[in-house]
Amino acid sequence: QVRLVETGGGSVQAGGSLRLSCAASGFSYENYYMGWFRQAPGKEREGVAFIFASSITEYAGSVKGRFAISQVSPRNTLSLQMNSLKPEDSGMYYCAVTPRLERWSWRLDPKKYNYWGQGTQVTVSS
Repeated sequence: QVRLVETGGGSVQAGGSLRLSCAASGFSYENYYMGWFRQAPGKEREGVAFIFASSITEYAGSVKGRFAISQVSPRNTLSLQMNSLKPEDSGMYYCAVTPRLERWSWRLDPKKYNYWGQGTQVTVSS
């Protein structure tokens, strides 16, 4: 049974940093895509960062160069280091995993992910 538990959210001023963690269990990371997603009020959920096989990563354009995703095995801990935070980074952040997808282009598509954590709130004030 897949289980995902996020921690590390909070409030920070613009320009600050936060580190999110996701304790993941119940699956084999070698065969799963893992990602961080976020959702702001009134907006659709969007992909933020993706990782596969501990080293293959991808980022949304809006966070590239500021966020860093990492994964530590065998405990399957997924982390997201967020630097130079902006007010527009505010929202509920979720970690999610799914078995390897049929199409590489789906890796940041939240609709393609099967398992989700409960989310952790990030608030960035100006």
